[in-house]
Amino acid sequence: MPEWIDIGVNLTDSAFDSDRTAVLERAWQADVSQIVLTATSLAVSHQVQPFCAEYPDRLFCTAGVHPHHADQWTSEVAAELRSLSAADCVKAVGECGLDYNRDFSPRPQQIKALEAQLQLAAELQLPVFLHEREASKVLIDILRHYRDDIPCAVVHCFTADREALYPYLDMDLHIGITGWICDERRGSHLHSLVGDIPAGRLMIETDAPWLTPRTLRPKPKRGRNEPAFIHSVASMLAACRNESIEQLAAHTSATARTFFDLPFPTCSTPKAESGCR
Repeated sequence: MPEWIDIGVNLTDSAFDSDRTAVLERAWQADVSQIVLTATSLAVSHQVQPFCAEYPDRLFCTAGVHPHHADQWTSEVAAELRSLSAADCVKAVGECGLDYNRDFSPRPQQIKALEAQLQLAAELQLPVFLHEREASKVLIDILRHYRDDIPCAVVHCFTADREALYPYLDMDLHIGITGWICDERRGSHLHSLVGDIPAGRLMIETDAPWLTPRTLRPKPKRGRNEPAFIHSVASMLAACRNESIEQLAAHTSATARTFFDLPFPTCSTPKAESGCR
C-alpha cells in the first residue's frame, strides 16, 4: 500500500478536541505513516510536543510563530522558542512567514518575526516551514539573505502563481500542496503548475482541520478536514502530474523523510510511552 507523510496538521486546534485520538487512528488506518504537527504560536509550540511524546515514531512537530501572531514577537518569545526548538521532536522552525492577505499583524512586525526565525533556523541548522500569502516578492527578497545559511525550506500550502513558483524553485525551496488544488473555485490554476515541481522538491499535506478537499465524497460532517483525507489531495495531484498514486506516494514520502530527517516507523502499534527523543 502507498505510504503517506502529511507534513502539515494543526492537531491542537479546537476542532479536534472531542476525538483527537480517533483522528490519529483513522490516519494510521489510511496509510498515513507519519505526521508533522504545525506550530503557529509560542503556546502551540508548547502544546504539540506532548503529542509527539505519545507517538515518538509517528508524530513530529515544528516550533514557530505564524505571521498572524507576529505582533506578539518579543525577545522573551525568541528565547523561549530557541529552547523549544532544541527538542528532538522539533524538525523545523515555523510556521513563519508573511501574510499580506489578511494582515492580522503589521507588516514590519511580520518581517521582524520572520527574519528572527530564519536566523534561528540558521543557528540550529533546522529546515524552515514557510507561510506566504500575497507576499512572494517580499519573501523572496528576504530569503535571498538567508538561503545559503539554512539547510532547506518548504513553502507550505502553496497557492500562488507561476511568477512565485519558479523563483521558489530557483532558490531550491520545497513546495507543499494541500486540498487547495481540489477547489475548483480558486485552486484550478495549480493543475497546470504542479507538474513543474520536480520530484524531490514536492511534499503533500492536509493543513487539517482546514482546506477540506472539495472533491471528497462523502463530505465530512461540519466540513472538518483530517489527515485521513490526504488521499483526495493525492488523487488530484497525481492526475495533474500524470503519475500513479504509488509513484506520487513514493517520492513525496521520501522527500518528506529526508527534508524533516524523519526515522522510519519501527512500531506496528503507533502509540508509545516514551517522550520526545
